[in-house]
Amino acid sequence: MAVAVIRTRRGFEPLGEDSLTVSNHGPELRATDVQEALRELRRRGRRLSTPRRRVLEALYAAGHPVTADEIAGGLDGRLPPSDSASVYRALDLLDELGLVRHVHLGHGPGRYAPASDVASDYLLCERCGQARAVDSHVLEPVRGAIARAFGWRVRFSHFPIAGLCPTCAAAPRATEEGPCSDSTTT
Repeated sequence: MAVAVIRTRRGFEPLGEDSLTVSNHGPELRATDVQEALRELRRRGRRLSTPRRRVLEALYAAGHPVTADEIAGGLDGRLPPSDSASVYRALDLLDELGLVRHVHLGHGPGRYAPASDVASDYLLCERCGQARAVDSHVLEPVRGAIARAFGWRVRFSHFPIAGLCPTCAAAPRATEEGPCSDSTTT
């Protein structure tokens, strides 16, 4: 009988109903620029391969979380394109080392950002798709309330807090369905 497996940081493990993707739980290495990130790679005994350098350059150049495909594509011509497999391998290592953060902002592929970003949590509008970076300290009262009520220690760095942005919440007929604008208005 075949068993479905998922690749994790510990190798391959059986894929069960309770499987969930998780990001690196280790300490983040907050390199402020590409050169500092490359020095950290060297300090940890890692090679400074071209794919690793290009991935770091792309992440710091983007200014917001980007997908692996956007990195491989060269960020719309701002950087040279790269091989997708090399990009994914580099991202896995950089995430494992704590230099990169992996986040899911709604439907679609995961996105990556340098761990140096001060804002490490995100809010996501369920209607228009706007994502807003939030300093994690701002959400400490929310974490505290959840811990007191349920005993859970929560993080919002891998999956965002979803809801309606101020514009969508204030829009006429603000319901959980449809776009921000009311298409039935004349």
